[in-house]
Amino acid sequence: MAKEKGRKLIAQNKKARHDYHILDTYEAGLVLTGTEVKSLRQGRASLVDGFVQLDAHEAWLHNVHVPEYSQGTWTNHSARRKRKLLLHRTEIDKLESKSQETGHTIVPLALYFKDGRAKVEIALARGKKEYDKRQTLREKQDRREADRAVAAARRRQRA
Repeated sequence: MAKEKGRKLIAQNKKARHDYHILDTYEAGLVLTGTEVKSLRQGRASLVDGFVQLDAHEAWLHNVHVPEYSQGTWTNHSARRKRKLLLHRTEIDKLESKSQETGHTIVPLALYFKDGRAKVEIALARGKKEYDKRQTLREKQDRREADRAVAAARRRQRA
């Protein structure tokens, strides 16, 4: 059997990038059961309500929905169980000290397979205020309009 190479995206949390200022990102391994891995290989998962909690120098991923494996039997997993994250001690200590600051949280951004192993990209984030969200949307729209104007000018030049 050939060894998997590269990165295969399973799920992404686009809402987190809209709701939070991303300060720092980390890649963590996941402790999973067999049926969870099989369900993830089918490309089914949701990170929308997920968050990371640090407890006794261990990182735990909560509220990530990995649906039950369709061919699973009584050994099937619970869909929203908490899953342990595999991080280095220094990363956990750094996350623990930063997340205790007011307004900081740890959210999952992406769930993927990297060289055949399930990984989750987590981020230390600070919540955005409503006006920050509007400003970000406005900047995005302005950038898009500027790109359209440049593209239109180039098309006129060619013609």
